Amino acid sequence: MKVKHLLPVLALCFSLFVNAQNVAKNANLQLKDGPIKEQFEFILKNSNKYQNYKVVKRVWIEKLQRNVADSINAVQKDLSTEIAKVATQQTEIEKLKSDLATVNQKIEDLNTEKDSMSLLGLQFSKGNYQSLMWGIIGVLAILWLFFTYRFRASNAITKEAKAKLAETEQEFEEHRKRALEREQQVRRKLQDEINKNKN
Repeated sequence: MKVKHLLPVLALCFSLFVNAQNVAKNANLQLKDGPIKEQFEFILKNSNKYQNYKVVKRVWIEKLQRNVADSINAVQKDLSTEIAKVATQQTEIEKLKSDLATVNQKIEDLNTEKDSMSLLGLQFSKGNYQSLMWGIIGVLAILWLFFTYRFRASNAITKEAKAKLAETEQEFEEHRKRALEREQQVRRKLQDEINKNKN
């Protein structure tokens, strides 16, 4: 009878031993490979209860502590790497902003230069330059018309003066001829009188 009872007890002990080994293996796998959240859940689920408390194996807690410390170190390392990357990117962004501002200024200068003309060292916009040129052309046209009018008026006056001069010269010539004829007549008369007086 003892052998009968001994066999189930041995089978039960063997199954408990195998189950404990599986739990230990599973615990090592869970505590080694799983995420921290799953490790905490595993410990809470597989811990023994005592009143309102959980009794946790010290090995599990130590393993979990190392895993949490490793995770925190990895996160801090990743955080440091990301902070350095962000700082590098921020520096690059500032440099790109500076380059962009320089390029925008050059584009603005080129657009201003493209839309303007230089005259006597002064920059004029194309509209102002065209207005100035048309103004100069207009003033020159008005001056040309004015001087053409003045030239024609002066030319007419000159022709009239020449005509009057020619007429005056002709009148003077006629007057001179008449004066000469009168003088000759007066001399003849005088000679005639002299001749008469001699006789």
